[in-house]
Order: sequence, then structure tokens, then C-alpha cells
Amino acid sequence: MPKESNTVLIIEDDMHIVELLTIHLKDLGCKIYSATDGQQGLELALKDEYDLIILDLMLPRLNGMEVCRRIRQNDFQTPILMLTAKSEEIDKVIGLETGADDYLTKPFSIREFIARVKVIFRRKENSIYRKENLSTTSIISFGNLEVDLDKRKVTIDQSRIELSPMEFDLLVLLASSPGKSFSRKHLLKLVWGYDFEGYEHTVNSHINRLRGKIEKDVSNPKYVLTTWGVGYRFNEEL
Repeated sequence: MPKESNTVLIIEDDMHIVELLTIHLKDLGCKIYSATDGQQGLELALKDEYDLIILDLMLPRLNGMEVCRRIRQNDFQTPILMLTAKSEEIDKVIGLETGADDYLTKPFSIREFIARVKVIFRRKENSIYRKENLSTTSIISFGNLEVDLDKRKVTIDQSRIELSPMEFDLLVLLASSPGKSFSRKHLLKLVWGYDFEGYEHTVNSHINRLRGKIEKDVSNPKYVLTTWGVGYRFNEEL
């Protein structure tokens, strides 16, 4: 029997999907907990710590968006993989805005699901905060912008800015190496753990949302700059 190294909470009202995911996650050595409605799922999510939460969007009693939002409001940084039958781009954006780390649209292949789960686990094991090229201090400050790594807290003029987990990780990576330009592909590998092409648009959308939260003028950013023809960098002249 494989060692149970990761705990996963599945919040999904379709028992066939729960059973299918449970089988494949146990093959990865995971210990599984499950809930069939949003309220029960939220209670379980806030009661214990998990390595991953798989969260359906359309749930009875409390929808997945609200469950995700409340988990993040309680400062739980557990990775969340959101599942939904909806494919519209706006649903993906809202899901990521509320704090989901990744997004799969039903129907999805088990192969793709397992690949996403492995990326999330690998990202946890190889946290970007332990990489040699990042600052070892727990506080990163640039003028009125302050990033607390331990508390995963970002403030501007002492006012807290609410970032999703991926937006926070992206900001930390860039701010830890001011002036260094990162290609979209490199950012995708370092922050998301994806070592393949086709997801560069994910970086662009997260950069846009990050700028929308920390920049006074997104058309003339102060912190996160574009390196034309390359990717993005953090302003080294602050």
C-alpha cells in the first residue's frame, strides 16, 4: 500500500465523480475526505488542514464560489482546484479571483486531473520561498508596499491588499529579484509548476489582476513592469 502523504478534501455533490476521483487520488497515496454540499464542505475545510481541496462550483446549500471566498477570508492557504460544468471565461476569472489555484472544466480527462494534482503537490514540496535565488527575509519592502512572507500578507500604505494565493506567489517571485526579467514560460514553471507550453495566457491574466490590485494606474504600473519581447519584471528603481 502506498504511503498516505497528502490529505485531500473533495467537495462535490456528484457521488460518481467523488468515487472516481477518490480511486485515482488513493493511487497517489492520498487520504480522502469528502462533502456533498457547500456548507458541510466549508465546515470541514475550516476545521482541519488539507494539502488540497477539490471544489465543485455548483453545490447545494452554498456554491463553490462562496465556499472558496470564505476559506480565503479565514486565511486558509490550502490549494484549491475548482471543478465546474461551465466553460465561459468569466466563470474561470471569477473562480480565480475568489482564490482558486487552478480550474478544470467538466468533462475533464482523469489524465489531465492527475497532472494538475501532481503539479499542486510538487509546488507545495518545492515552495518558491525555499529557492536559493529568493530573499531569506520574511519581509519584503518597496516604499509603501510591504510583503510579509510568513503571514502571506500584502499591504500598501498599511492597508491590506487581498491577493489570491497565485497572485501572492507571483508577486513574491518578482519582488525578490528586482530588475530581473522573467519570461512567461519561466514564470509558469516557477510559480505554477507547469513545465509545458500552452498556458502562457494564465500568466498574463494573473499579472493583469495583480496590477489591478497593487497599482494606482494599471496603464502606467509602478511595481510590476513589462519587459517587451520577454515577459515581466519588478521595478528595481523603487
